[in-house]
Parts: sequence; C-alpha cells; structure tokens
Amino acid sequence: MRLAVNIDHFATLREARKATEPEPVLVALLAEQAGAHGIVCHIRTDRRHIKERDLRLLRDAVKTKLNVEMAATEEMKKIALEIGPDVVSLVPERPEELTTEGGLKVAANRKVLGPHIKALGKAGIRTSIFIDTNLDEIAAARELGVDLIEVNTGKYADFKEGRAREKALEAVRKAAEFGHKIGLEVHGGHGLDYRNVGPIVAIPEISELSIGFSIVARAAVVGIERAVWEMLDLL
Repeated sequence: MRLAVNIDHFATLREARKATEPEPVLVALLAEQAGAHGIVCHIRTDRRHIKERDLRLLRDAVKTKLNVEMAATEEMKKIALEIGPDVVSLVPERPEELTTEGGLKVAANRKVLGPHIKALGKAGIRTSIFIDTNLDEIAAARELGVDLIEVNTGKYADFKEGRAREKALEAVRKAAEFGHKIGLEVHGGHGLDYRNVGPIVAIPEISELSIGFSIVARAAVVGIERAVWEMLDLL
C-alpha cells in the first residue's frame, strides 16, 4: 500500500510565529527520500497554512506525486490550473473547522462539480473526491467522471475500540469494495495514526493512504524521515 504524506501542519507550525521555518518544501523532499509515494497539502480559503508560494515551490520540487486538496470554488480552480498538480482532491470547507470534518456532498452539488471536474481534466489534472462511506455518494462521484476517491476514515479513527469502531470499519470496507467494483481507484484517509492504521491497511481495495497530523506529530519527536519509515513499515 502506498503512503501520501500530508505536510499541512508543518506549515501550521511555521504560521504560528509567522516565521520562515519549518519549510514545507524541505519536509516534502525529506519525506520523498524516506520513501513516501506522494505529497499532499490543502490550500484553504483563509490560507491558514499552505500558501500559493508553497504550491509553486512544491510543484517544482516534488518528484513523486503532488496532490492538492481544495474547495470546489472558482478561486481554487484558477489556482489549480495555474499550478498544475498531479491530483486535485475536492473537499468541503468551513471557516470555523480545525480540519476537514466530513466528505464532500456529491449528489447535491452535481451542477457545480461536473464542470469543475471537466475543466481540471481538460488541463490534464486528475480529480479525486474526499467522500463519506455513503454508497450513493460514491456512485454519484463515478457518474461525474472521476476515477479516484478518498474514503473518509474519520469516523473509524474517532473510536478507540468497541462495536461502534467495528461498525465504522465495516462501513469503510464496504465503501472501498463498492468503489473498486464500479471502477474507481480507492484511497483512504483522515484521522489515521500509528495505532489505528492496521485494520485499514488490511482492506485490499484501498491502494493508498493520505496521512498527515500523526506523522507531523511523530516527526516533532523523531524527525520526518524516521516518522515516514515507521508508517511505511505499518503499511
């Protein structure tokens, strides 16, 4: 299974002091050298961590795969078309949230998402949708023409043990199976860490995981290269 490392919170640390360090681009290069299969970052409307400057430098530096998360707005589409990442992951966004809180509502936003996805595809940018385990939403994503989704593992990650955790895990498993069956490449992510990632790794239809905060937190203690190695061992 592949690992894509989300570097947002290295930029969060930088912005805490409005400083120049840590440099997200340097972190991305070190993560790649440690074996990461891709780099992920989220440019938000409020620019709370990743900036356009970071995207330009990352586009020039990243040699594996650059996946940029963003809302499906005209502003963000313009940025995507300018930067040209390998993948754009469309995500919902609310100003007051600490992190993305759920999957994008696809079926209810077909009229907006359809042209957005077509514009990105015309520019050679692959579109992914961060999506909940609802099978109807996954089917709607496929109908819009995407061939890649990231299943939200957040509910599973919120539970430490017990029946609720097993139920959430089963929902992820069924979503991955369904997505794969209808021709989608299935990734997973949100809330995954060194302790809870194992059961997700065991789902054969999921080919890649996007993991950020837990790797950043571990890197603060042991360094980014070791933090990536340790996660790769688990995958």
